[in-house]
Amino acid sequence: MRPLTDDETRTMFEKLSKYIGENIKLLVDRPDGTYCFRLHNDRVYYISERILKISTNISHDKLVSVGTCFGKFTKTLKFRLHITALDYLAPYAKFKVWVKPGQEQSFLYGNHVLKSGLGRITENTAQYQGVVVYSMSDVPLGFGVAAKSTQECRRVDPMSIVVFHQADIGEFIRAEDTLT
Repeated sequence: MRPLTDDETRTMFEKLSKYIGENIKLLVDRPDGTYCFRLHNDRVYYISERILKISTNISHDKLVSVGTCFGKFTKTLKFRLHITALDYLAPYAKFKVWVKPGQEQSFLYGNHVLKSGLGRITENTAQYQGVVVYSMSDVPLGFGVAAKSTQECRRVDPMSIVVFHQADIGEFIRAEDTLT
């Protein structure tokens, strides 16, 4: 487990800033202690520095994971967020989308959000902006990318895609063998 390089940190923070903006600093400097990001087997983990010091007693080849997996770096060095980061992204999300109860199951099966299933959307959401998807009862379901801006969503036909699916809490069941 090693600290991220400058390029890796920049790539990861650019991806996180699409969803939570400048609130990234709130992830690192928390009132309950200092947290950091560490890389292990191409996966980025979010971990308390206190737990990090304890984990140094375990050899690297025996260590499977420690902390919360935020995502992984692909072979082309792009960063891909995992659904396990949702609990940390949702409170700080700048742009949110709420889906109707009938659309929830469709989204949890990995489908995009259609205009007909859109309940609400944060004002001034730009096209291709990272959004956190919520149910109408404010339960975070996953995250995606806005296919249309807020203004375009008002006048588009009901069968148009308004949010591209990226990850959802249904992945825990669909891909439980590949999640760490």
